[in-house]
Amino acid sequence: MSAEREAVRAAGAPAAIGPYSHAIRAGGLLFCSGQIPLDASSGELVGETPAEQARRCLENLASVCAAAGTSLSAAVKLTVYMTDLGAFAEVNDVYGSFFEGEDPPARVAVGVAALPKGAQVEIDAVVAL
Repeated sequence: MSAEREAVRAAGAPAAIGPYSHAIRAGGLLFCSGQIPLDASSGELVGETPAEQARRCLENLASVCAAAGTSLSAAVKLTVYMTDLGAFAEVNDVYGSFFEGEDPPARVAVGVAALPKGAQVEIDAVVAL
């Protein structure tokens, strides 16, 4: 492992479902892999609505941040992937609840055809350390 690049494994986040780390710490930033709404214990998809799924994605990202010694409030940029952009308003409401009273991070929302395990939402983040 290089001193310039360090993998982060978060016990409180769901196990990776592919060959990737929860996050990589490099250059004063934490590059978090996309989180889909999986339960950390069972690895099963949770949440029926896009809003419920977005909440779990953000909770999983918060666990990854905590494992790296930072918090989601230090995020500089998030990308939200959704299979139905018609759900943007409900996802946005949940998203906003995680960044109330702060200058929110930069964000991109992208409509996609499909996500792993049939998820409706996936979110990744770049977080300051």
